[in-house]
Amino acid sequence: MAAMENVIRDDVLEWVKNDTHRFLNAVIRVGDLNRTVEFYKKCFGMQLLSQKDFPEENCSKAIVGFGPQESHFVLELIYIYGVEKYEVGTAWGHFGIAAQNIYPIVEKVRQLGGVVTKEPGKNEGGSQVYAFVEDPNGYSFELLQRGPTPEPLCQIMLQVTDLDRATSFYEKALGMNILFKYDSPQHQFAIAMVGYGSDQTQTTVLELKYDYNVTELTAGNAYVHVAIGTSDVYKSAAAVAQITQELGGKIVHPPGPNPLTGTKTTSFLDLDGMKTVLVDNEEYLKEIKNDGQ
Repeated sequence: MAAMENVIRDDVLEWVKNDTHRFLNAVIRVGDLNRTVEFYKKCFGMQLLSQKDFPEENCSKAIVGFGPQESHFVLELIYIYGVEKYEVGTAWGHFGIAAQNIYPIVEKVRQLGGVVTKEPGKNEGGSQVYAFVEDPNGYSFELLQRGPTPEPLCQIMLQVTDLDRATSFYEKALGMNILFKYDSPQHQFAIAMVGYGSDQTQTTVLELKYDYNVTELTAGNAYVHVAIGTSDVYKSAAAVAQITQELGGKIVHPPGPNPLTGTKTTSFLDLDGMKTVLVDNEEYLKEIKNDGQ
């Protein structure tokens, strides 16, 4: 029996490496939906892809991004009636946006009520031009100046308390590749870029950052989750369950159809309590199509 369980375990974890994954969306809560949408459109050049009110759920939602949901990573913004402020927490770090010229973006952010937390410039000893800005909700965005890319919304950064374990978690549970690692004892931090594909400048990646000696992080109530597509929610959930036993984290929603949409999903928390939702690829596309009708 133990031998059979090991075979099943190995098969599922091997399957994950070859699954068809894609970053679908990140969900965040905002205090002013219309202002946020206009800020993202005018400052970052995003498009409003959809916007709907849900009085029965006491909220409104908007989806923004640099291209259609069918092919691009997008942001889903949720406004809960009457709630104007949220705590971002310390576990969530920032989103990354790639653009060929970040200087006018920074000026537009300044003009429209955002905050420039780092002026544009090159990283120490390198050639990458970048800046950091905050939107009116307090969400941080890293602006990266680089050549054309099919995925301008290119990064989600999460803080972690154990970089090696966190990297191993996403690598084993979700089949991500380690695209880049960097350790800076001088500045007391280390990072790892993980994602799908082999070129971090051409796709969305997850940046995991460890600040030396930080042992506890807070999730806050602003950032909700990131959603990733999979060809089989049940196999993916089995792989995640295996790795949570080995490294930590937990399944919070077992695999199965969403009672409202019928789309199969499962969700889990990573080692630091940040949530990921896995969504059936084909049913995600059908849901988008139905929402547009």
